[in-house]
Amino acid sequence: MKRKELARAVINRLAEAYPDADCTLEYDDAWKLLVSVRLAAQCTDARVNEIVPVLYGKFPSVEALAAADPDEIERIVRPCGLGKSKARDISACMRTLMEQYDGQVPDDFEELLKLPGVGRKSANLVMGDVFGKPAIVTDTHCIRLANRIGLVKNEKDPKSPEKDPKKVEMQLWNLIPPEEGNVFCHRLVLHGRQICTARTKPHCDLCSLNDLCRSAFSYE
Repeated sequence: MKRKELARAVINRLAEAYPDADCTLEYDDAWKLLVSVRLAAQCTDARVNEIVPVLYGKFPSVEALAAADPDEIERIVRPCGLGKSKARDISACMRTLMEQYDGQVPDDFEELLKLPGVGRKSANLVMGDVFGKPAIVTDTHCIRLANRIGLVKNEKDPKSPEKDPKKVEMQLWNLIPPEEGNVFCHRLVLHGRQICTARTKPHCDLCSLNDLCRSAFSYE
């Protein structure tokens, strides 16, 4: 089976299994998604969703967060882990939005990457979820499942799983239609949490992809 054929089959089956897949971080503005995705690093989305209402209750706008002392931000977001670095990045990001973008989140990928604490994963999430533009979010679930299923391969050693987020993203851009990339990644997240798990043995007997899932080197 060619990789593009595999990709189409996986897209179709995940669409059937998770027709309503969406971002599990709760937000109602682009800047709030930037804050939440930074807090979600090494933290569950559920925990982030519990913390951000407290943060926004005290700092309800980009301007308010930009003016806040990072120590005040840290005291609130500490339960998400890595509180000091996350607070520092959030503070710097909001200040940059105020100083360079009139308080608005840019809808350009390269401009998003210039914001403190924003990497390719975060930028793609904002591009896809907020602005409805083509996006591929290579989080841990996407990377794990893309390797297990056989959607990506390591060019130097076909038997070695590809772990670099950007390399996985670039390979997936060649396989996934641009208009389907964003929701496809959301479906991978749900599948990775419910079926193709990381911390326990994958539930292969329940998986709708079990007849497709092979090592990457099995595909051309």
